[in-house]
Amino acid sequence: MTTVTTHDHHGELAVFLIGARVARLWRPDAWWPAMAAMRPMLAELAADADSGFLGGTTLLGSRGPTMVQYWRSVEHVYAYANDDARRHRPAWVEFYRRARRVPGAVTVWHETFRVPADGHESLYVGAPARFGIAAATGAVPAARRGRTARERLAHASEEG
Repeated sequence: MTTVTTHDHHGELAVFLIGARVARLWRPDAWWPAMAAMRPMLAELAADADSGFLGGTTLLGSRGPTMVQYWRSVEHVYAYANDDARRHRPAWVEFYRRARRVPGAVTVWHETFRVPADGHESLYVGAPARFGIAAATGAVPAARRGRTARERLAHASEEG
């Protein structure tokens, strides 16, 4: 029998996309430090249950990575990004310093999405392992929330 699941999260969440696009591959001095800074930041977030970070996954493109992150709220994203005592702030300052020295070598970008409680649903059919938002929040049988995307979104609205 095929397993059909959905993610196990109730309430608002934030989806944060962050990535880098490398324009000058021959200048790793300009782009590698920005990419290398991500792993320690993720370890810091994973070790702090109060950070609001739920989890994420990294996608690799032809010119650089994109990370899809799930957070409890947009406010948690901003709190981490602006905390001088955390790893992000020094890494960001260092990125700006390098970018001024080698303009155009790398682009770092991000997009932040506030997703209301009734604005997210997922479906995983025959997934041997969790990924996406289910990896970040856990998985439950989809039948608990509905057979269709429309039903799962309506159920989320009732839970929120």
